[in-house]
Amino acid sequence: MAAHVIPHFHNDSGVVTIEIGVKEFMCVGAKPPFDHPHIFIDMGDDHEKVCSYCSTLYRFNPRLHGTETSPPGHLFIDPIAA
Repeated sequence: MAAHVIPHFHNDSGVVTIEIGVKEFMCVGAKPPFDHPHIFIDMGDDHEKVCSYCSTLYRFNPRLHGTETSPPGHLFIDPIAA
């Protein structure tokens, strides 16, 4: 079993940039059924990465914790898994 869960983020609101508190995550694009393939993104030493599917710019913000986002509300919670 995995030691930690990789957070998934969505961009239903269509903002250009989403600040997040983690450097490893999954982008789902918009919420299903309009999502794109859920892809793993690792920022590594960088502080921002662009999703190759939806072009959302994800920026690491060390003031945010875990699943927090700015603007708020971009954490994807799968209703089937919840």
